[in-house]
Amino acid sequence: MTKKPEVLSKKLGLIFDDPKLFTRALTHRSASSSNNERLEFLGDAILGFVIAEQLYNLFPDEPEGVLSRMRANLVNQRSLAEIARKQNVGDYLLLGSGELKSGGFDRDSILSDALEAIIAALYQDKGMDACQKWIPELFADKLQSLSLGNGQKDPKTRLQEFMQSKKLDLPQYELLTMSGLAHEQTFKVQCTISLLPTSSIGAGVTRKGAEQAAAEILLEKLAKENIL
Repeated sequence: MTKKPEVLSKKLGLIFDDPKLFTRALTHRSASSSNNERLEFLGDAILGFVIAEQLYNLFPDEPEGVLSRMRANLVNQRSLAEIARKQNVGDYLLLGSGELKSGGFDRDSILSDALEAIIAALYQDKGMDACQKWIPELFADKLQSLSLGNGQKDPKTRLQEFMQSKKLDLPQYELLTMSGLAHEQTFKVQCTISLLPTSSIGAGVTRKGAEQAAAEILLEKLAKENIL
């Protein structure tokens, strides 16, 4: 059984004058026509602004390109889903029976959308000042990791620089497949490095995006093996 929304609201440190806003933020379109899709749209914009403002103030000497990469590392679907899982948001989602059966409560897209919808609900209930206070608290661990120097460069650059620091051959990228219509293509790229016996395969809507995804997988493997 789905837990009561007010329990999550209290856990997140949020008190709503209109609790129905918070409930709607947790409601997936599969459960009701009064769902969180519009709130998610608004929350995405608010989150992007607040994180951009935080980065602008935290890193006064960094150029626009670095700040953009840092923001992308913070507000992507995977990152938001990680935060949502940490707060057990999935336990409070209102889903239709089909989504419940298929595990929608733990799906990255649904979790990240719900988190953005919560941000929009907070904005509508309390205004921007409340968002500018709460969002940095929610992202505190990730912002701290950035302040320690992580995540400032994209995965492909980080992997290349790591290999260079070890005086080893640079990563090799091979395009495996390119499928779909011209405006909806999917690329799959294989990345290989001499430090690991197995390669990685990344997918993306652009070849560059697929290469970044493949590099990220290898960085995670290197970290798990305590090589990085």
